[in-house]
Amino acid sequence: MPERPDRRPTHAKRAGRLRPSGPSPAPPQAPAAAVPPDHHSVIDSAVYREGRRVASPTTLAETFRRLREQPDGMAWIGLHRPTESELHSLAAEFNLHPLSIEDALEAHQRPKLERYGDTLFVVLRAARYLDALEEVDFGELHVFVGPDFLITVRHGAAPDLSAVRRRMEESPDLLSLGPEAALYAILDAVVDGYAPVVAGVQNDMDEIETEVFRGDPEVSRRIYELSREMVEFQRATRPLVGMLHALMAGFAKYGTDEELQRYLRDVADHVTHISERVDGFRQALTEILTVNATLVSQQQNAEMRALAEAGFEQNEEIKKISSWAAILFAPTLVGTIYGMNFEAMPELSWTFGYPFAILLMAVVCVSLYVIFKKRDWL
Repeated sequence: MPERPDRRPTHAKRAGRLRPSGPSPAPPQAPAAAVPPDHHSVIDSAVYREGRRVASPTTLAETFRRLREQPDGMAWIGLHRPTESELHSLAAEFNLHPLSIEDALEAHQRPKLERYGDTLFVVLRAARYLDALEEVDFGELHVFVGPDFLITVRHGAAPDLSAVRRRMEESPDLLSLGPEAALYAILDAVVDGYAPVVAGVQNDMDEIETEVFRGDPEVSRRIYELSREMVEFQRATRPLVGMLHALMAGFAKYGTDEELQRYLRDVADHVTHISERVDGFRQALTEILTVNATLVSQQQNAEMRALAEAGFEQNEEIKKISSWAAILFAPTLVGTIYGMNFEAMPELSWTFGYPFAILLMAVVCVSLYVIFKKRDWL
């Protein structure tokens, strides 16, 4: 790969906006032949000069060449799940730190902002609400910002950076401010993408409240799943608040353009509002879960009370049946004994035997009735 004498002075000239001066730890340089022939992960690549697109290369190698031909140009390279060889070729060309390359390869990083010499490395967690599934889908975006380049490495479907690029190309005055302007546009797109998610979650919570008081048995599972999504949402938004304030704290130090300062402050206000809403969602879900547990407990107590009352009523009925069975058993026993027709049985030839037997049955039945009545069995 030929030498690039025209790019290093450009680095020194434009590094004052966001990044401190001084040497940066250089990663091991890959040979020029390492530029990968496979460029399917390149979604869009363009070279800009004074905020206007002057080239639309289709490969990384062509992007590098066209950028060298534009001493005052800026490259904006958009990648989706790039290969390791592609990232290493970018590291060799733009002097990217090995740790940032490792993070971009592994993904699943927390939102953060790191400075490696004259390069800014930003990790963002984008989100989108899926209406059909009623769930939140999270994506991950890694952004490398240098003096004359901006590289985005996207893991996931969100955010739609093509819309960000089109909007910036329609505002060449803003894009001419350099890679920092594109970074702030990306930050704004990520934060704006949170608004539909907040609206969708709010709608879900309204439905959950209705289901809780309606006694839907599946609502506990839905509350738990939404709570997990809110934990992920918090992990995406909370660090972003600190990241934006860190950038704002460096306005004077790095000479950030006043227009970009206003732009970033607006983004910071939005993300602060979103973060507060997400915190409120988590607290509300905790309270809803407590209310649901109370209602479930009350329902279970009511069911147990109903079972106890049914058991008591059943017991009363059994006592009545048992009492009448005992009353009817006494005359049946006497009649059965005297119906056996044995010759030697006493009272068989007695004139008053029959009246006595009837009287005996009546006395026993009345006595049992009185006893059971006193015990409230009848």
